[in-house]
Amino acid sequence: MSAGSAEKTGPLAGIRIVEFAGLGPGPHAATLLADMGADVVIVQRAGQIVQDPRATDQIKRGRRIVEANLKDPAEVAKVLDLLERADVLIEGFRPGVMERMGLGPDVVLERNERLVYGRMTGWGQEGPLSNAAGHDINYISLTGVLHAVGRKGERPVPPLNMVGDFGGGSMFLIFGVLSALVERQTSGKGQVVDAAMVDGALALSHMMWAFRGRGVWSDERGVNLLDTGAPFYDTYETSDGRYMAVGSIEPQFYALLLQGLELDPADLPQQMDVTKWDELKGVFTEKFLSKTRDEWTEIFLGTDACVSPILTFGEASGNEHIAARGSLIELDGVTQHAPAPRFSRTQPGIPSAPARAATDIDTVWA
Repeated sequence: MSAGSAEKTGPLAGIRIVEFAGLGPGPHAATLLADMGADVVIVQRAGQIVQDPRATDQIKRGRRIVEANLKDPAEVAKVLDLLERADVLIEGFRPGVMERMGLGPDVVLERNERLVYGRMTGWGQEGPLSNAAGHDINYISLTGVLHAVGRKGERPVPPLNMVGDFGGGSMFLIFGVLSALVERQTSGKGQVVDAAMVDGALALSHMMWAFRGRGVWSDERGVNLLDTGAPFYDTYETSDGRYMAVGSIEPQFYALLLQGLELDPADLPQQMDVTKWDELKGVFTEKFLSKTRDEWTEIFLGTDACVSPILTFGEASGNEHIAARGSLIELDGVTQHAPAPRFSRTQPGIPSAPARAATDIDTVWA
């Protein structure tokens, strides 16, 4: 049986999705929807299937693949036939590309008025930059987010590609698609979802905008509560060259931090005295350098100090809590995330490995 063709379980079981192959947030969104039980079929060019005996191409797990030449009208017609039976379309091309292939919203929604047409781009379907190239780093650079990430006096640090591509991109595409599916229950009609990473990144940064509106967030990097400015919300090196994460914001948690560090609050500046933050950070830095990461982990284990070890990806796979929840799984020997979140009644099953062969398009949902 081909990947993704088995009977699906999960809260989205019965939802049919056609995904046009792409990069980054579009496939990520489709993966998460497939994890939830949706029957997702990828449309891609011939010869693009990864032939790997292990499930390394995990961004395509849990679904079938059909091959089509979208420059051939006859094959486009077959894809349109497939879309007539679908609930959702996901595409991540630049604006106008789907229209030029004869697969734009006007054409598709005329064939299937119940279809939710999900569009994933960096800049959105309209605006001066809508047709410009870009990557995560570019999308978050215009929102203020990238400028805010980093230490005082140093360059901004890209937070991997999680804020633009996946947080502001795929997660908001999913949010839009699911919202449209809920609305369809009332109207009986689908619609176009214009998900732009620039919009999603702004929504994710709502707290910083709120702080800024109240006058308690500076545009200067590394001097604020959550950007490593505060000594009680930062990372510290330990004696073995590893690191601890400290998030002791609330007074009761901060008191436990000082207790674990064996520091007397009477000898220290007040926690919220911003003018003394550099001095306090120096004290914490010296203290954390006095023990190994594992020693500090043991000291703070079971407390509410909000202090934890900083693990590598490799170490995370062996973490007791992550292992107890089964948050990471293995498919064909490749470690990857388990379907999330969890459900009390309609828990999804384990995803199937990425497809290693195409499915005949005429047999899909026949």
